[in-house]
Amino acid sequence: MKNIWILTEEMPKKIVIQAILEKLALDFKLQIKIDGLRIVPIIEGGRFVFTYKAEGASSKDFNNVFIKIASGNSSFVDFLVFYQENEPVQDSEPLYAIEETKTDDSESRNTGVYQRCSKFVYVDFYYPNAKKIMFYNLQIEQKEKPTETNIFGTRMLKTIGVEILGKVCDEKIMTPFSSLDELVNVKNSMRKPPKGNVPIEVKIFPNRIEVSGRLYKAGGIGHDPNIGALTIIAACIRKWEKTKEIVITHHGLKQENLGRDNKFIQIANRLDIKLDGLKLPIAISHESYWHYENSQEKMATIFLHVSILAYTKADVIYSNHGGSERGYFIHKSLGPIAIEKYQEGKRAIYKSGDKTMIIYLPDMIIYDSARNQIINVEGKRYATRKLGIIELKNFAYIEKKIIKPSHNPDSILRTVVIFGSKEKTIAEKQIGFMLNENGEMVLGKQAPEIFKEVVKKLLTS
Repeated sequence: MKNIWILTEEMPKKIVIQAILEKLALDFKLQIKIDGLRIVPIIEGGRFVFTYKAEGASSKDFNNVFIKIASGNSSFVDFLVFYQENEPVQDSEPLYAIEETKTDDSESRNTGVYQRCSKFVYVDFYYPNAKKIMFYNLQIEQKEKPTETNIFGTRMLKTIGVEILGKVCDEKIMTPFSSLDELVNVKNSMRKPPKGNVPIEVKIFPNRIEVSGRLYKAGGIGHDPNIGALTIIAACIRKWEKTKEIVITHHGLKQENLGRDNKFIQIANRLDIKLDGLKLPIAISHESYWHYENSQEKMATIFLHVSILAYTKADVIYSNHGGSERGYFIHKSLGPIAIEKYQEGKRAIYKSGDKTMIIYLPDMIIYDSARNQIINVEGKRYATRKLGIIELKNFAYIEKKIIKPSHNPDSILRTVVIFGSKEKTIAEKQIGFMLNENGEMVLGKQAPEIFKEVVKKLLTS
C-alpha cells in the first residue's frame, strides 16, 4: 500500500503537514482523517532511523505519512511530496513542490514574494509535472492592501503555474498575465526605487529583450530578491518568446564575479539568459535535484525540536535550523515578533564596520515552563563543536534585552547540540546533546533536565 512521503530541509511543523494532507485530500480525492496530529521521530532498537512519522493522520488510501530531511544539490524548495509505497529515490516523481514562507509584505516589499521565485523556476527543470505551491504560513496579520511589488510577483508566480495557499488573494487583481506586452507594461509603470538604485525594467527590441537589475553583492551574485525577480521575469518571457535573447543589464557584475555553481548561472544557462558585456560560464550541471541530508548540524537540532514538542510540555520559542528561514521569537505577551538584525541604536555602527553590533541568535531557544528555565541552543557538527562552545558567549544581549523581559525565567542555560561522528560519549561539559551518525542519542555531562526527560521518553515510548 502507498504512503505519503514528505522530503524537507525545514523543521516539519504540524500546521504545514496538515495543510499538505488537506491539499492532497482535495486534489486527489483521498479520504484522510486528522485527529490530534503529532510528528514523532521513529526509534528502532534505541536509535533514530532518520525518519519522522505524522501520527494522527489515517486513511484507507495510504498507510503512513513519513517525513525525511533532504537538501538540494543547488536550490531546493521547502517540501517535495510523494505518494508511493517506498522511500523516494532520485527518479521518483513528486506530486508537489512546495515553498513555505512566514513573511508577508507588511514586513518586506520584496522578501515574501521575490526571494523564493527562483526556486520555482529551478525546480521546474527537474519536475515539470509536479504542482508548484507557494504556502504562506503567516504568523502575523496579513497586510490588508498588498503592495504593487507583491501583486506583480504573485501574478508572475501564477503565470508560471504556481498555486498560492494560505493567503487571501483578490482574484480580480491576482490573475496570471495574459501576454508579454501586459507584463512589460505593468512592470514599467510601477513606482521606481530611490535615486541611486537600479530599477527593474523590461525593454523589447527586434532581436532581444533587455531586463535591468542589479545582481552584484559582496563580491559575487548575491542579491537574492533580484535573483528571484529577474529569473521569474525571464521564465515568464520564455512562456511567450522562445527565441529572442534575454539580456540582463545594469547588473553591476564583473567577469571574475561569475561562478559556475551559482543558482542564477544555472538558471541563466537553461533559460538562455545573457549578462550584458560578460561571457556567461557553462554551469556545473547537477543530475539530481536533491539528496538525503546526512551531515549538517540541523539533523540534531531538528530532531531535538520535534522530540521536545512531541514528548514534553516545553516550547520552542525561537528556531533557525542550519540556515533555514529565520523564525519569529514567540514573546510571552506580544506573540510572534521579528528580532532586529542589529542591537538597538547600533545599525549605523554595524554598517560602518563594527560587526559585533549584530544581535547573535541561538539556533533554538527552548522554554521549559515546568522549571521556568530557558535553554539557548547552538547547533554544530561534531567537527566544529569547539566553535559552538566559543559562540555560546555571544548570547548576552538577546538574553538581557529580549528573553528576560519576555519570559522572566528563573535560570538561563547555554548549551551546544551536535550531529555527527560515531562517538558514544561527550567530553566537553558545554555540549548537552549529540545525535551521532548511527542515530544514537548521547547526553552530555551537564545536559539540561528537559534533554534528559525527552531522551528517556524516546527510549521508553
